[in-house]
Amino acid sequence: MPRLELNPNFTDPDAFYAALTALHRDRSEAESERINARLILLLANHIGDQRVLEEAISHAGLAGDK
Repeated sequence: MPRLELNPNFTDPDAFYAALTALHRDRSEAESERINARLILLLANHIGDQRVLEEAISHAGLAGDK
């Protein structure tokens, strides 16, 4: 069974961060929320495995508690 990859796995994290922040630049809060929702659904579709997605949801929910 695939597991959620929690170790750094980016080929270029700085480029990803730059692209993500550029995507949100000059957008309203509502536009940014819609973009984030679409991005989440695209990446969830790419992952596809329900157990991995549920593990990611669980980890994301804990992030605010740390």
